[in-house]
Amino acid sequence: MVEQRGLIAPEIAETYNRSRHTVTKEWTRHPAFPAPLPQRRGRYHEYDSEAVAVFVREHVARQAVALEPDRLYTARQLEEAGVGIKAATIRADLSRSRGGGPRRWPEPDDTGHGVNRWYGRTVARALETRQGYRRKKDQSGPAGQSPRREPGVRAC
Repeated sequence: MVEQRGLIAPEIAETYNRSRHTVTKEWTRHPAFPAPLPQRRGRYHEYDSEAVAVFVREHVARQAVALEPDRLYTARQLEEAGVGIKAATIRADLSRSRGGGPRRWPEPDDTGHGVNRWYGRTVARALETRQGYRRKKDQSGPAGQSPRREPGVRAC
């Protein structure tokens, strides 16, 4: 029996709970993604599983922020603590979920004096389910323009 040491794109996607498209079109094109192994399986390149794990840990996984579990935090304090979400996003997600949309942020644990506050443990649970979104800096063009479209050229 041959020992399998590499992972192919569908296996990487399944392991890290991402779409195959994300792995093949985004991760494998990142300069820090490990080079493929010399062998292939079917149409896919194989990648060293340990090198992929290092890439995910350093470039994809949301870094954990140390929050005190029994302390109450405002949205602004969470942003300043570096949880990776802006206070405006927290407020917008909360507003959308109250309007019948999908729940992306939990209801506050305390609303005393008209201030929404969450315990550190509540925030930690909410952040476990969120995936990071990192837009490449070179993809953004001037406001209102697609990066592929020439200025002044209208789409048909």
